[in-house]
Amino acid sequence: MKALRLSAVLAASVLAATAMSACGSSSSSDEGGAKIAFLMPDIASTRYELFDAPLFKAKMKQLCAKCEVLYQNANSDAAKQQQQADSMLAQGVKAIVIDPVDSAAAATIVNSARSRNVPIIAYDRPIPKARADYYVSFDNEKIGALIAQSLVDHLKDTKAEGGILQVNGSPIDAAAGLIKNGIHTAVDPSGFKLLAEYDTPGWDPTKAQNWVSGQITQFKGQIAGVVAANDGTGGAAIAAFKAAGVTPVPPVTGNDAELAAVQRVIKGDQYNTISKPIKTVADAAAEVAHAFAQGRKPAPQVTLFDTPSQLFTPTVVTKENVVKVVTEPGFALKVADICAGEYKAACDELGLK
Repeated sequence: MKALRLSAVLAASVLAATAMSACGSSSSSDEGGAKIAFLMPDIASTRYELFDAPLFKAKMKQLCAKCEVLYQNANSDAAKQQQQADSMLAQGVKAIVIDPVDSAAAATIVNSARSRNVPIIAYDRPIPKARADYYVSFDNEKIGALIAQSLVDHLKDTKAEGGILQVNGSPIDAAAGLIKNGIHTAVDPSGFKLLAEYDTPGWDPTKAQNWVSGQITQFKGQIAGVVAANDGTGGAAIAAFKAAGVTPVPPVTGNDAELAAVQRVIKGDQYNTISKPIKTVADAAAEVAHAFAQGRKPAPQVTLFDTPSQLFTPTVVTKENVVKVVTEPGFALKVADICAGEYKAACDELGLK
């Protein structure tokens, strides 16, 4: 993955999208009302309910009016996700799109689907221990490198002193492992000491906040910044500093550009987040699932974990570029929602209206 060049990734994305569009241009009645499973991992992150599922359903409807999307969320329970997958197979789905709760345990789901000739599309998180039929995601290792390097550069520019805390994602999530690896590529050679790091079970913000609270006590006055792997853990870190009465709160990263995180960036409480236009991956996954439902194998742009894959490169969002990012076509959040209530003054100051 590290060898990927952005230009090659973007070019391949265009080619793949073109091929997919051609595949999807056939009559929507071809599938005869095929059922497609869309299995998401948790509700700790708001994105799955608010964006991924609705966007995937909308794209599938556009591609195949008679197809039916069967959506379920496992609420961070790997056993529950296994049951959901088994139920989908029993209902005769033509493809399963899955963002696994437990990347290792999901190998069983892949094998069960393979025994019934049902293609599995890994979504957002890979399944390293079993070869899925396809993987669609943003480049997770790149995400880790981008948020961490952005923080390191800021700390150097501001001549900050002290070390860095690293709040990783779930230890059973392979995507979290990729993000973690990417973070280390920026933090390890930065010259800033890595004070401590934590793998957050289930991406649970409460557990992340409790851990950061303990580190604030242990490393009092020594924390220059925090690299948090997503907006939930980033918001939790910020809450821990505020609860401890630390002012100003050290710069904290994030990832996913959730509403609360974008508002924190605008207000200055969170240093950065990552804009991953979810429509990009949701549409791509729908294109892939539609192709498989038609009995076609979509061409990959790269191979990751021995799986044909399509990876997209996201954008780091800081206070300096947040206005540009949130006003770009396709950004999921509305300015009216971002700038509501207490955030209006900060938006007005940035010229975001």
